[in-house]
Amino acid sequence: MAKEIRNENAEAVVEAVSKTEQFFAKNGKLLSIICVAVVVFCAAVFCWYKFIHQPKVAEAQGQMALAEENFRNGDYELALNGDGNVLGFVQVLDEYGKKAGKSVNFYAGVCELQLGNWESAIKYLEAYDGKDEILSARAKACIGDAYAGLEDYKKALGYFEQAASVDNMFAAGYLLKAGVTAEKLGENAKALSYYKKIQDQYPQSMEAYDIDKYIGRIEAR
Repeated sequence: MAKEIRNENAEAVVEAVSKTEQFFAKNGKLLSIICVAVVVFCAAVFCWYKFIHQPKVAEAQGQMALAEENFRNGDYELALNGDGNVLGFVQVLDEYGKKAGKSVNFYAGVCELQLGNWESAIKYLEAYDGKDEILSARAKACIGDAYAGLEDYKKALGYFEQAASVDNMFAAGYLLKAGVTAEKLGENAKALSYYKKIQDQYPQSMEAYDIDKYIGRIEAR
């Protein structure tokens, strides 16, 4: 019985090998073409990445660094639009897209905000999709500032609340913005809750130093 099983297994192996040989004999040319095509494709991708993509990224980051320097110097117009010799964030976006990094939209948005171009600021800041929680919260707060500039305080409050939900060193500032905006909307109870949160959770923050003034103002009403 065992001998018969071994014979059957041997026959199955021989049959499988035979079918494999037949397959390669019949399709060998096609398989060779496919293998060559895969090798050529991989080589093309490598060459593109090595000799086109990486140099473009390096070039984009170099231009980004110059724009960031102008941003740090407080020259927001130059940082945003350049001067013909040095590119601004707008040109960096147009020419390189996100090869310069995800923060390019954030910087462009802040420049527009500083220049009082509220709608353009919102457009750039909403396009920022970085993973850094602190910078994302800052972008939300800046969108809130832009909506406040447009006197759309309801939307502004929503963005300040989103920014303040991220617990970091700037959260107290976002809470203060949320409180002041809530007051503008006549939502005094909500404003008071934000002020007290600053007092309770961020007592060492700059905003906490005179938060009693804000709390007292509402409680006196």
